[in-house]
Amino acid sequence: MTEQQLPAWADPAVSPAGLDAQGVSRRQLLHRAGLFGAAFAAGSLATPAAASSGPRRLGGSDPRLAYLVGDHHIHTVYSHDAKYTFSQLAAAGEKFGLDWMVFTEHSNFGHAQFGAPLEHAEILKARKENPRQLIFQGLEWYIPGAEHCTVFSPPGKHEVDLLTKFESAFDGKLLGYTEGSAGATDTARNEAHAVKGIKWLAEQRRTGYVDDVLVLANHPMRLGIDSPHEMRNWRDAAPEIMIGMEGAPGAQGAAIPGWRGATSIRGEYENKPSAQSWAGYPADGYLTYGGFDWATATVGGLWDSMLAEGSLFSITTNSDAHRIVFDTWKNGDWPAGQNFDNTGKLPDPVNTDTPQPGSDFWPGQFSRTHVGVTGYGYRAVMAGMRAGRVWLDHGHLLDGLDVRLTRDCEFGRGVTLGGRLRVRKGEKLTLNITVTSASRLNPQGILPELAHVDVIRGAVRGPVTDRDTWKAPDTKVVKSKDVSGRTGTYTLRVPLTVGDESFYVRLRGSDGNRHAAGYLGASVDPHGPIPHEPGNGDPWADTWFYSNPVFVDVVGG
Repeated sequence: MTEQQLPAWADPAVSPAGLDAQGVSRRQLLHRAGLFGAAFAAGSLATPAAASSGPRRLGGSDPRLAYLVGDHHIHTVYSHDAKYTFSQLAAAGEKFGLDWMVFTEHSNFGHAQFGAPLEHAEILKARKENPRQLIFQGLEWYIPGAEHCTVFSPPGKHEVDLLTKFESAFDGKLLGYTEGSAGATDTARNEAHAVKGIKWLAEQRRTGYVDDVLVLANHPMRLGIDSPHEMRNWRDAAPEIMIGMEGAPGAQGAAIPGWRGATSIRGEYENKPSAQSWAGYPADGYLTYGGFDWATATVGGLWDSMLAEGSLFSITTNSDAHRIVFDTWKNGDWPAGQNFDNTGKLPDPVNTDTPQPGSDFWPGQFSRTHVGVTGYGYRAVMAGMRAGRVWLDHGHLLDGLDVRLTRDCEFGRGVTLGGRLRVRKGEKLTLNITVTSASRLNPQGILPELAHVDVIRGAVRGPVTDRDTWKAPDTKVVKSKDVSGRTGTYTLRVPLTVGDESFYVRLRGSDGNRHAAGYLGASVDPHGPIPHEPGNGDPWADTWFYSNPVFVDVVGG
């Protein structure tokens, strides 16, 4: 690979040469999980026997896991508003420790007619250049009547055909199905078409046309046009396909002081309500909180209201890489007579000596989604995501997180993130939270330090009557553990008592730099994330981790 094919990294002062140790450290974590060895080198890992044989006990017995780090929202020259090649971005992901990546080009006419088959050749090249990475080809779907989604499937005979057929038949931008305002003539049709598209994807998986396919809602509160009822409709159309949303958007470098301007917000959440926005969202819902979407960051908010129905709905984070902060590359010039509509591709970028406009970080540089797997491969990552074995962090806040909920009266590993533990009223449980602190400088040259771990608990009440509900009034922070100064690997043990109702627990924590009473008040969240001042949102000084929930189903006496 020539030097021109490699990313133009930021100032070496903030890109330590030791960053390639990310891969070594990750392999050490795999060793600890007992899942690394000759089988990994061969491209597969055996599922532990405990996970594949014997009856499933009331208390659960999940398999041991290794966590693979990835990013499901990345754009290249095959998106009309990006500028990097597949090789550049894959090399960046390798440098910053990613195991898996999904390239998600925007739907548009140039892409539908030309781009998808052409980009597949680039995907194959990137896979060959980076054999240790799992590189998916995906699509950023313009949802009819709403925002965007990531759609992706594993490599296979029909991985390109699936995306092009879906794009042509169900993309809101291509069809002109963009209207989503309340009461508009086409809104009901458009919302129904989005549901139809998700069901169509589920049918392709059911019939074996593709081995698997997943959908995740992107930046749900950026424009406020993903209403609560639409998100519930998408989930309920095919819960095994539409598995969740971005808990934190990309564009986390948007508000670095002095970079983009006095009104900039992390995530480029700089919008105000429009006629297309759902009227029930408050004005504060259009901001990010500690870099996280309001729907996720609000304890007792929209995400919790969906979890309180008793159904898993995962969160993720990613780079949404288009244009990287402090990068010196620019788009190349068009040859005469060519444009995006007649080629489906931008000219390859050229390097300059001048920083170019941008809001994003390289894949893996700041935002990371960790997926628990029992095997190594594309399908293993997708299976881990579907199971909800997911936690996420910003700024490389943690090296590792393992969560197990166990019944005190029973041996075994219990259940982990995304899982369900069946118990009886009055039983005693222990939430075991094993943290591995950051052991090396992050890409900004900072050694991250975790300050606290918060346990959030919510009652499960079943499906809601009002599908536009965005509050879960019985969800709150029930325990905060001060872990300042703790290093290495340690386990926090939090006792839980089972009452009459089923419930779930999820985790959150931060570096402790910025927090105050949460959006719904101190009695619900005494020290939650808060918005930054416009234009003054240094992401490296306000980092958080979040985990998916564990559900506790209370069964009869």
